[in-house]
Amino acid sequence: MEKDIDQIRPQMRKGMLEYCILLILSKREAYVSSIIESLRKGGMDVVEGTLYPLLIRLKNQGWLDCRWEESKLGPPRKYYVITAEGRAMLAQLDSVWNEIESTVKNLKDPNSL
Repeated sequence: MEKDIDQIRPQMRKGMLEYCILLILSKREAYVSSIIESLRKGGMDVVEGTLYPLLIRLKNQGWLDCRWEESKLGPPRKYYVITAEGRAMLAQLDSVWNEIESTVKNLKDPNSL
């Protein structure tokens, strides 16, 4: 059974990753390491190799923009920021999340069926 959940958990998280990234960037612009740290603090373990292609895709969809900034501690950093289109998508994803959360809550309620 442990093997089964180890296969399901990543798929469930993968489906939420875009939403979580947009949530993070709706609060502040951030660079990759900062996004990863926020995801980990929230309980989602993500590696750079997963995040970079997703950020590129979100940027290509017009939901994110980016800019380079010099760093005092190392090489320049690429900061990602949510766009107006990204905020509109986030609002739609909020609605979808609320529907999913409500459905699961109803199904878990022993008196609902």
